[in-house]
Amino acid sequence: MAPLISFEDVSKRYPDGGRLLTVLDHVSLHIEPGVAVGVYGTRRSGKSTLLRVAAGIVLPDTGVVRFDEHDMARMSARRRGRLLREEIAFMSAADWRPLPGESVVDHVATSLGSEGLTMRDARLRALRILERVGIGGAGAQDAAASLSVADRTRVMLARALVREPRLLVLDEPALMPNLSDRDRFFALLRSAARERGMALLVASEEMAALQGVGVLMSIADGELCSTGRGDNVVSLPARREAAAQR
Repeated sequence: MAPLISFEDVSKRYPDGGRLLTVLDHVSLHIEPGVAVGVYGTRRSGKSTLLRVAAGIVLPDTGVVRFDEHDMARMSARRRGRLLREEIAFMSAADWRPLPGESVVDHVATSLGSEGLTMRDARLRALRILERVGIGGAGAQDAAASLSVADRTRVMLARALVREPRLLVLDEPALMPNLSDRDRFFALLRSAARERGMALLVASEEMAALQGVGVLMSIADGELCSTGRGDNVVSLPARREAAAQR
């Protein structure tokens, strides 16, 4: 099966004072349709940049990223923007920015702005997906800005799912103080992905957030170490471990 998205020898650097900081270092990765991939890494490991490159938000300096066999760097900015609206959904807690006074259902419905729907039809579609994530009835009319962390995360998921993406990219998706809320969210995420045949790319510094994915990998200093299937995350390369002990 052809990969839905692939990285081929991808690197990304950012200016850091008087030098260039390597954030992704010759990363290669393939994700097939319907496969859930988890990336474990600590802060500043490169995982957030990996996800933003996968979503087409950031372009690599070298290497090739292909979505559905199309080189994303060769796409126009308009085409990449349409891809992010229609086929790739990117979810990050840092991007939670409801408008003042905006209701939950309207916050989800406005993500369908490029679909050519009337606001009434967009609201109906939003209400159906909100029911699916456990926020129905009167909860859909609540002010989005007043939600708890757990409800906010479910609304963010609804906003992503309502566009029926082929790839859902999640950066630290559920930093919740309540473990039962977190577990319910990830069970919901996995079941929603299975129902839709949707690929997942999830990055977290919490191992619990990656339970149940089909492929697990680790990233350190911008280097994607290796991959494995099942419930075992691969360890960091020996040279990383030796450096950490010094």
